[in-house]
Amino acid sequence: MIDMVGIGPFVVMPLVAAQFGNGLFIWAWIFGAFTALIDGMIWSELGAKYPLAGGTYNFHRIAYGERGGRLMSFLFVWQTSIQAPLVVASAAIGFSQYLTYLVDLTLLQQKLVSAGLIILVLILLYRKIETVGKISVIFGSIVIVTITWIIITGLSHQQHAVKLWPEDGETKNILSLAFGAPMAYSAVKTVYSYLGYYNVCHLGGEIRRPEVNIPRSIFISIAGIAVLYLLMNVAVMGVVHYQSINVNDKYLVSTFMEKLYGHRAGSAITVLILCIAMSSLFAVVLGYSRVPYAAAVDGNFFKIFGRLHPTKGFPYISLVVLCGLGLIFSLFMKLSEVITAILAMRIVIQFIGQAVGVVLLRARFGSKDLPFRMWLFPVPVILSISIWLFLFVSTGWFAVWGSLIAVAGVITYAITRDRRQ
Repeated sequence: MIDMVGIGPFVVMPLVAAQFGNGLFIWAWIFGAFTALIDGMIWSELGAKYPLAGGTYNFHRIAYGERGGRLMSFLFVWQTSIQAPLVVASAAIGFSQYLTYLVDLTLLQQKLVSAGLIILVLILLYRKIETVGKISVIFGSIVIVTITWIIITGLSHQQHAVKLWPEDGETKNILSLAFGAPMAYSAVKTVYSYLGYYNVCHLGGEIRRPEVNIPRSIFISIAGIAVLYLLMNVAVMGVVHYQSINVNDKYLVSTFMEKLYGHRAGSAITVLILCIAMSSLFAVVLGYSRVPYAAAVDGNFFKIFGRLHPTKGFPYISLVVLCGLGLIFSLFMKLSEVITAILAMRIVIQFIGQAVGVVLLRARFGSKDLPFRMWLFPVPVILSISIWLFLFVSTGWFAVWGSLIAVAGVITYAITRDRRQ
């Protein structure tokens, strides 16, 4: 949950609300929750059956057979080695931008703050997994307290109703381009805000009773965060009218709290949001640092990533490289570009690749021995692939860049195959 709720929903909320002239922005958040739920069924089935470090890396390796599996799993690690630092950069950039509510910072100073935050998270994660778990609980408590405060405050000070259903005469507009265009743009952003429900699968080898706790973790996270996001949107938009919001309102939640209780309250909620951003960065780096490690141990990625810390037992080379690249990306990219690039890079190799992989595994081994079986198979698989293709097209030119990175991965795989093995 702390992976899902980072700076994302706070910077995405104004981006989404500003797109809808009719106020039906809430449906973009419902779409994001539905996408996470459908895809969560696929992750749960795979994670419960194959609880290994690296998540998708192992799912692909097993599902696509000896030759295809090594290529697909390599491509996943290849795109993760670029995409995961982008996720790190997005959290760090969002943190530094939101900090400007409290302190005036030049662009250079914001970049230095982003870099410093990544270094701090690296230091916090440079320890045993048991200690990391205790830190995660603290961060998770801050997430729940902050969003609960926003929700209770907003719902108790509603100044106008938030539109959940189209009014008379607007039903046809839902099926028109006037609704479809902002929905396509917003869906990319809201789905990004839900990403992270699967992070437990990357830590599968370190989870107790994975056949029960991995699906449970995924579905509780999706349901809990969906309720919190929807209530938070209703709470904030019931005080700050959506028609007054534009895409540059990056302090929307802080402004909302300041409007009700004054500048001190706005500053207090800003501090808590910054803690949430840091906690999300913490969880992201924790999960993704296990992916190159798993591939290197399997002989399918560069060997140096397979090293464990001699006394603390975590993949420290993978952790340091991921943070280092994230630091570089945070210095040279914009937040909106990073968000779209993240989704475009992951859709084909990871999300669609896993949906196809579930079908291949069931065809080969059947479903009798699965600890968790997705409901209404194959309906979730068909829906998942359809939604991801829609989102992939919606990313525009970033879809082309994502495809080119995948092609570069295939070439790199062919060139380095003998050396890696």
